[in-house]
Amino acid sequence: MTDNVDAGGGEPTTEGNGRRRFPGISSRAYEHPADRSALVALRKLTGFDAVFKAMSGMLPERSLRLLFLSDSVRVSERQFAHLHEMLLDACYVLDLEKVPPMYVTQDPRPNAMCIGLDQPIIVLTTGLIELLDEDETRAVIGHEVGHALSGHAVYRTILLFLTNMAVRVAWIPLGNIAIMAIVTALREWFRKSELSADRAGLLVGQDVQASMRGLMKLAGGNHLHEMNVDAFLEQADEYEAGGDLRDSVLKILNVLPRSHPFAVVRAAELRAWAAGRDYQRIMDGHYPRREEDRDASVTASVRESAGHYARRVRTSGDPLMRLVTDVAGGAGELGGRLRDFATGAARGARGSSQDRAERPDDGASEPPDSAGR
Repeated sequence: MTDNVDAGGGEPTTEGNGRRRFPGISSRAYEHPADRSALVALRKLTGFDAVFKAMSGMLPERSLRLLFLSDSVRVSERQFAHLHEMLLDACYVLDLEKVPPMYVTQDPRPNAMCIGLDQPIIVLTTGLIELLDEDETRAVIGHEVGHALSGHAVYRTILLFLTNMAVRVAWIPLGNIAIMAIVTALREWFRKSELSADRAGLLVGQDVQASMRGLMKLAGGNHLHEMNVDAFLEQADEYEAGGDLRDSVLKILNVLPRSHPFAVVRAAELRAWAAGRDYQRIMDGHYPRREEDRDASVTASVRESAGHYARRVRTSGDPLMRLVTDVAGGAGELGGRLRDFATGAARGARGSSQDRAERPDDGASEPPDSAGR
């Protein structure tokens, strides 16, 4: 099945179908810097440690497992055999020794999740299975196996239970506020963790077009003949760069209640990573190993995250990002620049000052023409 040529830094093993395998790969190899940063910030949130410890002991994980066992279909050699093969393949490619149980549940909404405390469980909805083709489904299963390898299932499970709890205690004064602060932080982290898992899905499927098609279908449904990946990515570029400061603020407000980033954002992030050096290095067999995780430098991870954000701010076409850069460089007073960006007054002011500078100073008073107002 494989030709074993891995020596801790050389070529990874290659399967008979031409896809690479990554023995001993650490989740650090594909984790998005924003994922790590958000997780660090989450753990520093006041009260999170206490909630985490309490929820870890209180969550009815056994009940959760019985729920899926009783009301979903467990994937195996005899049920959804093709999904079972993909699950085994994904665990093989990412070298995840303990294969998580996987269930298919009846739900027309396309979705997948990896939950559980002691042992991750992967759940796929029927809507997702009916939406995606084999290569796209392989990327999704690899995405969920990436969550399992990264240890994301624990925090995802706590997010689900806290979200339900927030609804139940909404009537208690200040009770909902305390819980929603942690839920909001968990959602912020989970959105970033999706970017990491998308990378894991690409490592499993090793087909960029299939990963892009899957994200496009999540946005537009099963009308592939009516859609185009290149045009979809152009949408991503327009979303990232277009609009003024008001649009930047609205983007933030729109994403806050969501557990996942927008599909075009995920596509743009994955495209950039697939075209970069880090992905190619992994494909060439150069990646961090799990055996090195305990020696990994936390400072280096923080530095990498900071560098990632600095590069994003410098290269982004987003007006809010540009504003942050300008203000950090001492380019004016924050309130005034916010007003200028929001109203377009900055351009008008520059035009007026330029007109005055170019107008000859003959001491005569001229009425302003309409274009200068």
